[in-house]
Amino acid sequence: MPKLKTRKSALKRYKITGNNLFLRRHAYKGHLLMKKSNRQKRKLSQVLCVKNSDTNAIKLMLPYS
Repeated sequence: MPKLKTRKSALKRYKITGNNLFLRRHAYKGHLLMKKSNRQKRKLSQVLCVKNSDTNAIKLMLPYS
């Protein structure tokens, strides 16, 4: 049986913790930052955990994590 391939886009976007939780970054922090408030930009910079309902899809994209 051949090895499973890792989705490279998911590998770049998600980081796995020691408790098998996935961390991700917020969206909307890439451009058009002049019109966003400092508070909004600060909140968008925080890293957060992926919801449990979405972890199954990420585990399929990252089979060896």
